[in-house]
Amino acid sequence: MDTRSALIEAAAELLAHSPNGDVSTRAVSEAAGVQQPVLYRLFGDKNGLLRATVDHVWDQYLGSKRAAEKSPDPLQDLRAGWDSHTAFALAHPNAYKLMFSSALGEEPEAAAEALRILREVLDRLARQGRLRVAPDVAARMVMSANTGVALALITRPALYPDMGLSVMVRDAIHAAILLDPAADTTANDARQAAATTLLSSMDEFTPQPFTPAESALLTQWLDQLAGPGRKG
Repeated sequence: MDTRSALIEAAAELLAHSPNGDVSTRAVSEAAGVQQPVLYRLFGDKNGLLRATVDHVWDQYLGSKRAAEKSPDPLQDLRAGWDSHTAFALAHPNAYKLMFSSALGEEPEAAAEALRILREVLDRLARQGRLRVAPDVAARMVMSANTGVALALITRPALYPDMGLSVMVRDAIHAAILLDPAADTTANDARQAAATTLLSSMDEFTPQPFTPAESALLTQWLDQLAGPGRKG
């Protein structure tokens, strides 16, 4: 194991057992058997070390998502993704809180990766005509709600003792972004779903039937048909 990895592993271990969610660079250096100047040379400062540590811890979680086999129904994957996100937060509360802490300055790379994986599932739903809003809007809605519930459960357990809260919020958010094909839908719902589906499939036409100018104009029209939630 190289020095950088040793420092990250030491920081992750200390972070996992920290009662207040903080670690010192001295403790990390001692645990890794490295002098503090080496730590600062590799990471710049403490926040640089913590960002790398958060990415390391989250990468283990995201790795399982990358490797997971897609189910035939993307809704099943969407639900499973929410539940595994909450479970990860409960299992790694300190690393989870750091991911969404403004104290780190720059956003850890894992945040963008988590949103990208979520967006892929929502793209599949959009192509099936099952989204009320565009995938990018739906992704932000789902991620912000999932994050909010997870943070509430790990930071205020006395106020939020019911682990079932996560499932209840999950189902409410999914109902807000998804069309139920078994239920009656309004003409407006159908119009928005159709526009969102076509928008999600624009890049898949081979060859492209429109010029760049025509594609831009069609996208603008579809944006309007998809409704005000499209651009969020």
